[in-house]
Formats: sequence, C-alpha cells, structure tokens
Amino acid sequence: MSFHEVRFPAALSFGSVGGPQRRTEIVTLANGFEERNTPWEHARRRYDAGVAMRSQDDLAALVAFFEARRGQLHGFRWKDWSDYKSCLPSARVDFEDQVIGRGDGTTTVFQLCKTYRSGQESYARPVRKPVAGTVRVGVGGLELREGVHFSVDPAAGRVTLEVAPPLGDAVTAGFEFDVPVRFDADTVQTSLASFEAGEVPSVPVVEVRV
Repeated sequence: MSFHEVRFPAALSFGSVGGPQRRTEIVTLANGFEERNTPWEHARRRYDAGVAMRSQDDLAALVAFFEARRGQLHGFRWKDWSDYKSCLPSARVDFEDQVIGRGDGTTTVFQLCKTYRSGQESYARPVRKPVAGTVRVGVGGLELREGVHFSVDPAAGRVTLEVAPPLGDAVTAGFEFDVPVRFDADTVQTSLASFEAGEVPSVPVVEVRV
C-alpha cells in the first residue's frame, strides 16, 4: 500500500467526529444465550473530516490535499484530537507513560504501543506513526537521549536502543502519534451555496493497517 508521510492539516481535523470501530460476530443460541467473537485484534477508526470545514479556504485546502493523495489511492497521517498522546489529554508526555517492553539482555528493537485499561481488562494498541521529535524513552526508570542512546523510525513506530536493556528492566516511552488513514470515498462534493448556508461536505476517512 502506498502511504504518504504527510499529515492532514491539523486545523481542519480539529472538530471532526469519529473514533474506534470494532467488529463483533454474535450468534444467539436456541437457549437464548449468545456466543460472541471478533475477527479483529485491533479496532479500526473512522472519522468525518467535512464537519471541521469553516471557510472557503478550508474547502480549498481539503480539495488540494484530496487531489494530492489521488483520492483513496494513498494513505496519510491524521491527528485524532481526542487521542493523540501516550498520556492523558491534560498531561504532558513523559518517558514513563507506557511500558513498551522488558529487557532480556539481547533485544534492542521495541514497538511503540499505548495500553488502554478499564478495571482488570486492558488492550495494547500498536502505535505505527509517532510524531517525530516527541518520542521520549527510558530504561529502568532512567531517561535516554534520542540520537545518543536510541533512534526512532517515525514511519513504523519502532525504537532501536544502542544497548540491549538488562534482563527484567522496563523499557518505557512517551510520545505523540498520528493515525494512518485514507479517504473512504473517491469523490468530494462541494457547493459554495450550500456551504454558505451552513451545510458542510461529508468527507469520510478510515484507518488503514500499516
């Protein structure tokens, strides 16, 4: 899949609606009980970029971005304003936000991830598109320096340490991240008259696996 490492204008995604989608297969048995299963290990997020359009210049920027991506052909980065940090929205990114692995004395490459917890349950979401310059990493409670002790692949979300962490030491990270998406339609319909009357175009965007 072709992917452009460029972010949809953040000012235009601010105010958009959307969020995670799950797929659950439910079978109701003869006794009234249910069997539930899912073929998806990870959620897939959907958004509507159209609701954030506020001016004619916004529409022009949308059309330019859409044409440059050739519609649905090329993926791109999307800032989900409701979930773009490794920490709470009100907090600052810290190198101890997320545990991304444990040292075994050999492994030096670790995938960034964000864990969502509720009660006794948790879900670890792989983060493939961190924002360059925002990633902070630590080992055993001590922060490391990017470019000296570790490097980051912003296109894949992998952290490479210069030295393998000692056995049992927690590898932690904090970061901002984007969602890899594509347009979910090959058409953007705009009408200046309708826009001035308060109507906005529907511009569906869907997460892609990378």
